[in-house]
Amino acid sequence: MRILVVGAGAIGGYFGGRLLQAGRDVTFLVRPRRAAELASAGLVIKSPNGDVTLKAPPTVEADKLKDKFDVVLLSCKAFDLDDAIKSFAAAVGPDTAIIPMLNGMKHLDTLDARFGKERVLGGLCAIAATLNEKREVVQLQPMQAISYGERDGKPSDRVKAIDEAFKSGIVGATASQNIMQDMWEKWVFLSSLAASTSLMRTSVGNILAAPGGRDFLLGMLDETSAIATASGYPPGGPFFERVKGNLTTEGSPMTASMFRDIKAGLPVEADHVIGDLIARGDAAKVPVPKLRIAYTHLKAYEKQRAG
Repeated sequence: MRILVVGAGAIGGYFGGRLLQAGRDVTFLVRPRRAAELASAGLVIKSPNGDVTLKAPPTVEADKLKDKFDVVLLSCKAFDLDDAIKSFAAAVGPDTAIIPMLNGMKHLDTLDARFGKERVLGGLCAIAATLNEKREVVQLQPMQAISYGERDGKPSDRVKAIDEAFKSGIVGATASQNIMQDMWEKWVFLSSLAASTSLMRTSVGNILAAPGGRDFLLGMLDETSAIATASGYPPGGPFFERVKGNLTTEGSPMTASMFRDIKAGLPVEADHVIGDLIARGDAAKVPVPKLRIAYTHLKAYEKQRAG
């Protein structure tokens, strides 16, 4: 099975690196600067689950991409999706399976329109990782998971083959027959955390310590959950209780990566993570006043950043 990993940043570098470490046929689609870094220093992973340095990992640049691949693992940010599609389109053949690990749902429509729905699986990952100043992949916590599956929930030979390949190198790899539910539940948690910590510009613990903080956090969770329910994917009991616990843990340092991107002056996925959720809420006539305030805040940040 030939696997093309689009990018070798924190997420693509980690999961692709673990597959390469396990002897899988992995190629990283990268820009010239990253190709030079990997050729010189290798792909270095620093992790609580074990460090590894993969010397001269296979790479290809977009203008030299000609071969078709069995799997395309896509982990870019939403605002880079159009450019990413242009870069890997040549690798997609009649039997290629694309596994997107982007947040939300909007990207599925974009990928379906370009490649056909039959080529696009559901997918998600959960990992805290970053690139350090040496451009090494650093996993910040032991937790890691990646899930994938047919969007109609039916088992398939291609997902079985992908599962066998991924399980050989990635702890926490799972073939899911409920991938759309899984994706919606992640979106509920992510959007609640991102909207709250970005709007308040601080951690969950500090929000809870403020007057009205608990009601604010739980109110945000209620809004996102109501949209998921109206869309046909009500958050499950154990999931909801776990997320509620995460958002009500006193002293918690938890923040969303969106908030950390704001602090660093970086682009954010305002439209993909929050804006699209509001649009779905509007379509279902679900009131979302807290999400609207958070979205206005994020769009004002984008305007300020662009100026």
